[in-house]
Amino acid sequence: MIETERLLLRPPNTSDRSAWTAFLSDPKVTRFIGGPQDEAGAWRNLCLFAGAWSIQGYSNFSVIEKASGRWVGRAGAWYPPGWPGREIGWAFHRTVWGRGYATEAATACLIWAFEELGWTEAIHVIHPENLASIAVAKRIGAVPQASETEERNLVYISRKEAFALRQAKGSRREGN
Repeated sequence: MIETERLLLRPPNTSDRSAWTAFLSDPKVTRFIGGPQDEAGAWRNLCLFAGAWSIQGYSNFSVIEKASGRWVGRAGAWYPPGWPGREIGWAFHRTVWGRGYATEAATACLIWAFEELGWTEAIHVIHPENLASIAVAKRIGAVPQASETEERNLVYISRKEAFALRQAKGSRREGN
């Protein structure tokens, strides 16, 4: 489990089912992640992420808002066969859009991936029209990579050394 100022990140479980289903049934939320899914599709999606924890030892976390205890999204590591690289991704229920949760969760997930998984870089696969996710990628210090996926998604990259420098600079600014 990872704890940030406002969020708890933990592996998904069956208690997330109804919130996960509501999240994946929303056409606005799923516009850039494959479109809305019915209850059976949402169940398979939940099981996919939960199962990756078993098989790979990492996957997306369920993101829980500490103040309310409610499930608000998913964020974390993703690297299935054929994926263009080790990814840190994020997706949130639209009731919490604009609160900075994606940036907070992505930052925590990058720290975790670099420190615990030993990654030296992480990509962020983003649909070119997903301006909010592009903004999150930029806020966490990711830079565009020259390539794109077969689906014409953009690929941003976060490198461990550059990320650590940004974090150190941010810590020094907060201390002053």
